[in-house]
Amino acid sequence: MSSPLIHRAHLALGLGLGLCASPVAPALAQAWDPQIPTITATSLPAAPPPVGLPLLQSIVSCPALQQRLTSLVGAELAVWSVSVADGSGRLLADINGQRPRIPASNQKLISTAIALDRLGPDYRLTTRLWRQPDGSLRITGEGDPDLDLVQLKRFAQLALGSGGGPGDAPGPVRIQLAEEPAQRWWPQGWHWADRAEAYGAPITRLALTSNALDMAVPNPPSRLQRLLSQEIARQGGSASISLVSADLQPNANGALLHEERSVGMHGLLSLANTDSHNFTSEVLLRQGAGSWDLAQARQVTMQWLASQGLPMAGVSVVDGSGLDRGNRVTSRFLTALLLRMSQHPYAANYTASMAIAGQRGTLRNLYRGTNLEGRFRGKTGTISGVRSISGILETPEGPRFVSMVSNGASSPNTTIGAILRQSQLAGLCPAN
Repeated sequence: MSSPLIHRAHLALGLGLGLCASPVAPALAQAWDPQIPTITATSLPAAPPPVGLPLLQSIVSCPALQQRLTSLVGAELAVWSVSVADGSGRLLADINGQRPRIPASNQKLISTAIALDRLGPDYRLTTRLWRQPDGSLRITGEGDPDLDLVQLKRFAQLALGSGGGPGDAPGPVRIQLAEEPAQRWWPQGWHWADRAEAYGAPITRLALTSNALDMAVPNPPSRLQRLLSQEIARQGGSASISLVSADLQPNANGALLHEERSVGMHGLLSLANTDSHNFTSEVLLRQGAGSWDLAQARQVTMQWLASQGLPMAGVSVVDGSGLDRGNRVTSRFLTALLLRMSQHPYAANYTASMAIAGQRGTLRNLYRGTNLEGRFRGKTGTISGVRSISGILETPEGPRFVSMVSNGASSPNTTIGAILRQSQLAGLCPAN
């Protein structure tokens, strides 16, 4: 995993054009109505966009670009979905744009969008140490991907100085680790082989080094218990460390002793979109939706997407990272999402989190020395048989919002580069 990203994007405030009326506080977002039915794409109403914001059109309006892109994909047309739009919402070209595809890591565009909209650009993940009325301590967390051994040492030192209740005899410090149950650590559709790799590490609230070393850490709470106990012993103390459910709230009469905060939202978004860090994107989906129960988080996310007026037919959110092959999106949906987020008050934060062609992140080795270098910001996605790239292309006629998803193409990077270069040409799609 890369070192923490500490640079923060400038906040570009809009003029009351937010996609939500106001950010949802995490505490409020955790409330859940068990009577809410399971959400499917076919059950979602087509919501209108907020007043004044463009909605992606459904009719192709640039025959010249449409013809060129159709020629480019050629005999592989059946395995491609491509959609191109301009800033006014015109659908300039569209190939199989309504056909559901496996998105791979283009799924992260969804996780980062809902997190930024609902939590805001100043949000940070927080790990806290609480002292309870009986003298015991509790550590709670929100999945900080950069939680490390230095911070663990601080928690150990503070625990030794704060444990024990009034009149308690000296003895082991009692510490509770608030964590999710094991059945929530991985999305159900993640392959067992992926779960052993660092990119498939379990998703937990208290995750030292994102629960990965060279490979995934199979039992993060056990590792944390062991390392915390060893550190307390090194500092001359002893501890009795147990696990409790993360759903169990700290006692209202308890006291917050200390908190460790993650990098800012820009750093978190960049870990997901620039570096394609699966753990971070899964955490952002859960925190943005207000629930670490993935089934509930998925429903909230689908509802949020539908409320933005996006074309939801065929869309299915299964996880936050795209590692689950059960996810489904369409290229029209991703193009519409990019268009909508470009109108958001935090649009600059969203765009700044993406990789840059020929320069940064997962696009750094693609299209160097071409007209695309530095002019395309986007999100890549790759799993077996799947290649996807979606993002924002700078052109002489303004930005183009482009989504390209292949499920089975032979040379997808070459085709994607050609699609982007054609979409960049001036004069093909004159404004009406």
